[in-house]
Amino acid sequence: MNKLIKKIAIVGPESTGKSTMSQLLAKHYGVSWVPEYARYYCENLTAPYTLQDEVNMYYGQVALEDAILTITESDFIICDTTFVTVKIWSDEMLGETPQIVLDALQKRPYDLYLLMDIDLPWQDDPLRDFPNQREYFMEVWHKELNALDANYRVISGLGTLRVEHAIRAINEFLGR
Repeated sequence: MNKLIKKIAIVGPESTGKSTMSQLLAKHYGVSWVPEYARYYCENLTAPYTLQDEVNMYYGQVALEDAILTITESDFIICDTTFVTVKIWSDEMLGETPQIVLDALQKRPYDLYLLMDIDLPWQDDPLRDFPNQREYFMEVWHKELNALDANYRVISGLGTLRVEHAIRAINEFLGR
């Protein structure tokens, strides 16, 4: 795996356009993107998820990233969320975070996080749970990113303006 490849993560609370943004940015820059593994995983759950499910989602997300990093020819990739989400959901829903996730937080950093703002209208989805707690989860994301001493920018705006803000943040990060 090439350590020189930068990882740009698209993160944030539910229904903030992370998947759409990550795909648009990957297309704009002509780079690879890593989909959100947890979405695929949760679509196939038949019972309430457990701490083991969170561990499985961590491993799945990391495996997708590593696979993309192995095959990409770009100098950076776009990640549709990160395993930091596993920490946030584990803490919130199960009251604890798997140790493997805690251990990986400092060992598997991302070079830039784009934190999607909660200014988009809520979109219902069977995998979304907290339409009335978006402000709370935005605060949680700030807290988690600050705890990691992460390089991050909040991305706001509707429609093309949101995409333009994300592109500007990435260009500044890349020195373009």
